[in-house]
Amino acid sequence: MAWRVCSVLIRLTGEEVSRSSVRGGRWPHSFQQRCGFRKATRKPEPKKVEEELGPPHTETSEPMVHRRTSTPPGPTREFGRLLKPLVFTVGFTGCSFGSAAIWQYESLKSRVQSYFDEIRADWLEKLRPQKRGDFRKEVNQWWHSLSEGQRTVAGIIAVNLAVFCCWRIPSLQRSMIKYFTADPASRTLCSPMLLSTFSHFSFFHMAANMYVLWSFSSSAVSMFGREQFMAVYLSAGVVSSFVSYVYKISSGRFGPSLGASGAIMTILAAVCTKMPEAKLAIIFLPMFTFTAGNALKAILAMDTAGVLLGWKFFDHAAHLGGALFGIWYILSGHELIWKNREPFVKLWHDLRTRGGPGGGGDRGGAV
Repeated sequence: MAWRVCSVLIRLTGEEVSRSSVRGGRWPHSFQQRCGFRKATRKPEPKKVEEELGPPHTETSEPMVHRRTSTPPGPTREFGRLLKPLVFTVGFTGCSFGSAAIWQYESLKSRVQSYFDEIRADWLEKLRPQKRGDFRKEVNQWWHSLSEGQRTVAGIIAVNLAVFCCWRIPSLQRSMIKYFTADPASRTLCSPMLLSTFSHFSFFHMAANMYVLWSFSSSAVSMFGREQFMAVYLSAGVVSSFVSYVYKISSGRFGPSLGASGAIMTILAAVCTKMPEAKLAIIFLPMFTFTAGNALKAILAMDTAGVLLGWKFFDHAAHLGGALFGIWYILSGHELIWKNREPFVKLWHDLRTRGGPGGGGDRGGAV
């Protein structure tokens, strides 16, 4: 908007200079040198002067009309930019839960085979001579000592750490800003909604988010399961980014956002809604404990105040959107989405075992 306002001011200033010069009967000497005039200036004819100046009412109305056509797009046109992010949010959420259902199906199907593989591996391990100080064995022992939730979150932390290192490469700065920061004013709208969930520029920001995610990982994964947890986490990142888009466009406060806070708020809100009587504590003040339900109320109140008062330190709209998505999923989303996955899983089972509709399964049934 700044350059449009400047252009209008320059145009109006130029008109005023020309009018004052013409009315005086001669052009300024400096203006003549810039335009290359060397001959003596001629006094403009009255008819031409009247045509250029025109009546006062016409002069004031023409710039106003021109200014209306050059004003930035209104709210209706700005909200039109939310159509693609909305379609992306709905489509990505559906694909996330569909992929999670297929992942769970394949995991259950291969569990029996993996059980026999583990028995054979243990039998071969007893026959092999034991190695002392084997680094790989120690890493495996440490990995298997973690809970399923901690192992799941470890992969998310690794991705966040890799993206954090990419921010430190100067040649990647332009690409990182384009694809790993979510801003509704950017030309790239959809992919940053997901990629910004794994993006942190500050090490303290990343460390704080990953610590909270690690703390709630065991409870969340044991409550959802590994597959459903990943679907909820990825969908929450996109949903919170979309809520941030809506707030920025409606308030006119544009700016890039990044971080996993929106997705983590969904996990935190889901756990607190499911277990409101669980005891929580702050890392720096472990002596003060409070219930998960009270913690969730305080977080919702703070983010709501941040949205209403326009606080800019955090993306409170993304935090609030992620928390509301987590509450909604526990209260009704789980029953609406995850409990109704059986028809989709059955369709995948038929496609996988029969080779698709009209495949070998149908021919075998006919025989």
